[in-house]
Amino acid sequence: MADMDNVIQRVETVRGLMRSKLGIRAAAFPEAMGKARHRLPRHLRSEGAALADAMPMAHHPKLRMTLDAERLGKAAGALETHLKSIDLADRRKGFVLGVLGTMAFNILLLAALLFAVLRWRGLI
Repeated sequence: MADMDNVIQRVETVRGLMRSKLGIRAAAFPEAMGKARHRLPRHLRSEGAALADAMPMAHHPKLRMTLDAERLGKAAGALETHLKSIDLADRRKGFVLGVLGTMAFNILLLAALLFAVLRWRGLI
């Protein structure tokens, strides 16, 4: 029982990390996993799904006995490790550089198109 209480606390920690690192605001962990589905690597999605399936049973005294606390603890640990490794500043910088790269490409494409039209019309 004490192990399952520890797992529940770790799941709440993971939900807090999802809120701070991924911006997911959800009242319960299963809902948070539903929203975080495509922001997590594939192997962690299955771990999170196992935790999300187990959380309703973890609060029931008799069903709690059927859960594998060790496996759920490892799953929570893997999610926690991944979420702690996310660098928000690097993600922001990557997003800004991606937007600037797209804008630069579009400006170059527009300049090339303008040059081609002026050349075709005989103005250059």
